[in-house]
Amino acid sequence: MASQDPTGLPPTGAAAEPGGDFAGSQDGFERLWTPHRLAYITGERPSEGAGEGCPFCAAPGRGDRDGLIVHRGETCFVVMNLFPYNPGHVLICPYRHVSLYVDLTDEETVEFTALTKAAIAALQTASNPHGYNIGMNQGAVAGAGVAAHLHQHIVPRWAGDANFLPIVGQTKALPALLEDVRTQIAEAWAR
Repeated sequence: MASQDPTGLPPTGAAAEPGGDFAGSQDGFERLWTPHRLAYITGERPSEGAGEGCPFCAAPGRGDRDGLIVHRGETCFVVMNLFPYNPGHVLICPYRHVSLYVDLTDEETVEFTALTKAAIAALQTASNPHGYNIGMNQGAVAGAGVAAHLHQHIVPRWAGDANFLPIVGQTKALPALLEDVRTQIAEAWAR
């Protein structure tokens, strides 16, 4: 290879290095840029108390579209997950700021269960998933992102919806926009 001058540039008449030797060149990986997730990664964490610091206390005070509300019940509501695992990932939440399932009143427990069944029916109508993951994480050590306000996840699943990307790249590709999915589920709920 030709010697280089102190500036790092090849001498006049020297052959240029192939483009594949530079940073940023093709390396066989595709990039899925998700800068919107930075707000989740670096943002403030919800407070332990009720109020504006709790996203599940704040959501019902907004309009359905702005609050990502799919359905409002008497004691509980259904909201889209702002950071979904799959399109249609919804959360069942009591209006009351309570952290544990065992702390729900009997009335809240009945509606919590009824809304879980209704959400599955609406998701089935809206997008015909092949299955569901349903569950809740109670306490931060159990994986609850908002441990202070009880919420149950319903994640629609399709054959082949998971691949290496979430595991290796810590990135989830979502083929539908959150508001479009919210509208589809809300419309299916009304049927």
